[in-house]
Amino acid sequence: MTNNMISIRAERSTDAESVFHLHYEAFGSREDESKMAERIRISEGFIPELSLIATEKDGSLIGHALFSKAEVMNEDRRYDVIVLGPIAVAPSHQRQGIGGSLIREGLRLSAEHGFSHVFLIGHPSYYPKFGFEPARPHGFDLRQFEVPDEVFMVNILCQDAEIKGELRYPQAFFA
Repeated sequence: MTNNMISIRAERSTDAESVFHLHYEAFGSREDESKMAERIRISEGFIPELSLIATEKDGSLIGHALFSKAEVMNEDRRYDVIVLGPIAVAPSHQRQGIGGSLIREGLRLSAEHGFSHVFLIGHPSYYPKFGFEPARPHGFDLRQFEVPDEVFMVNILCQDAEIKGELRYPQAFFA
């Protein structure tokens, strides 16, 4: 995807160091999100086409959104789903719609890859504009860690997909 200001493409192996530094800068010189992105990148849940990079016209990396595989389990079966996170935009480029562009493209590609649900833990006043809504009223639970209902969200990409159960984040999300 390209617009006048930015291009969005899949992450390349040569982007790893820049992605690490981007998350480090975006999260106030903390390595938590940077290291999480590294762990996800080498995990079974990593889908290269869903690790998205936003660049300026000159090729400078200014944003990254990582959509990776997780699972929803119920007593009957296991379903592959997508989780969004981490996502980062360079501090100098925040509040310019770059994060939103990455999210919209990631949702489009997730649906294109056949995934019916994208989950996240995020700010309840930001993500609903992209179609995310609280997950628990839709029959989903998260037991790996406690989060308020309003921050555990889902975007149902395929309304025909009748799944419910417990979302399980892969081990890569935990240090």
